[in-house]
Amino acid sequence: MSDDPPDEVEERVERTVERKVDEKVEERLDERVDAEVSEELDERSGHLEHLTERAEEAEEEAERAAAGAERSREGAVEAGEAAVEAASIVAPDDPLLDTAVRKIEAQVDEDNPFGKPGRPLSRRSPFRLGFTAALGVALAYGLVNALIAVRSVLILILISAFLAIGLNPAVEGLERRGLRRSMAVGAVLVAVLLFFVGFGFAVVPPILDQGSQFAHKAPGYVQDLQNNHRIASLDSKYHFLAKLKTYVDKPERLGGTLFGGVLGAGKVVLGAFFAAITVLTLTLYLMANLPDIKAGAYRLVPRSRRARVGLIADEILNRVGGYVAGNLIISLIAGTLTFVVLLILHVPYALGLALLVAVTDLIPVVGATLGAIIVTLVGFFVSVRTGLIAAAYYAAYQQVENYVLYPRIMKRSVDVSPVATVIAVLIGGSLMGVLGALLAIPVAAAVQLVLQEVAVPRQDDS
Repeated sequence: MSDDPPDEVEERVERTVERKVDEKVEERLDERVDAEVSEELDERSGHLEHLTERAEEAEEEAERAAAGAERSREGAVEAGEAAVEAASIVAPDDPLLDTAVRKIEAQVDEDNPFGKPGRPLSRRSPFRLGFTAALGVALAYGLVNALIAVRSVLILILISAFLAIGLNPAVEGLERRGLRRSMAVGAVLVAVLLFFVGFGFAVVPPILDQGSQFAHKAPGYVQDLQNNHRIASLDSKYHFLAKLKTYVDKPERLGGTLFGGVLGAGKVVLGAFFAAITVLTLTLYLMANLPDIKAGAYRLVPRSRRARVGLIADEILNRVGGYVAGNLIISLIAGTLTFVVLLILHVPYALGLALLVAVTDLIPVVGATLGAIIVTLVGFFVSVRTGLIAAAYYAAYQQVENYVLYPRIMKRSVDVSPVATVIAVLIGGSLMGVLGALLAIPVAAAVQLVLQEVAVPRQDDS
């Protein structure tokens, strides 16, 4: 027996037993792992063999389909050749055979029931070039004739759009104070109508009164002209005083000549009334729907440029509104100064004549002159001295307005240089008359803004 103590012997025995147990557990675990791995490998190998078999079957099926398609194509070609050959043998007027040949030649199928389209006509084809050019000329000619036929309507639309854009700042100002747009538009239009109604009541009575006085005094004026030796000598050559005396003695002839009789005068009045109602209605609709119209127009611009185009267009519209405001300021100055001068000269109907000058002064180039002529004639009815003073005043005032007030005010409100203002008014008046002169400055402002924001930067970057 061993001489070791019993505790040590017992400890050695326990360690031996634990080692043996661990060895047996490891052997069992290794056997189990090997069995699991073998089963997994066998299963995956079987699945891979199945996939390989299916791939081989699909490849064989594709080969069989390709062979069948080739045989079908060869059969179709043979059938087409046979049909063409039959068509050359049978009479060509056979409708059934002719239709069949057409379908074969046109390659009719389910997607193309009338055959596959051929190659497009060359863009350099003389026929295509000639037809396109002739069609363009015809369209341009028709468009020009259409524009000429509706030019009167286009002028009314243009005037309405100009008024709507010009009055829009007042509408937006009322909107900022809490009014709805419909209410703001109605308030602005009512104010405009009240102004013109007041203008009519202030101007029409003195015009009728002065016209009546002129008609009664006209024979005396003609007699005074006959007593003038210089005018009498001219009358002996041209005989204009006799014709003038005929019209003065019978004013109805003058009316008939000017207006083509009662019917002509009625047409003039009805035409003016219709034009005024049309402009008023269009202005109302355009002002009420101006935000929607602008939004719809901006959506026609590519999205990448929409924001910039919108900002530039809004600035152009603001300048049009500034032009209207500036023009109103100039007309207010002209009317106020006229009222003061007429009061000093003791000319009757000073308020009505001042309003007449203010309204006519809204028309560029000729408006101020027209108002000055009317007031000067009324001044001559008062006395020769009064007429001469009025003529001298307007001769001086028009120079100040044309070359000092107008360019400076338009420079601040529209941001157009004085030289460009004068040149634009002259060119616009020459091209389109009063309407052209009225639109010349807003157009010049728009062109100037587009040049500054679009053309100049591109030239600088090039």
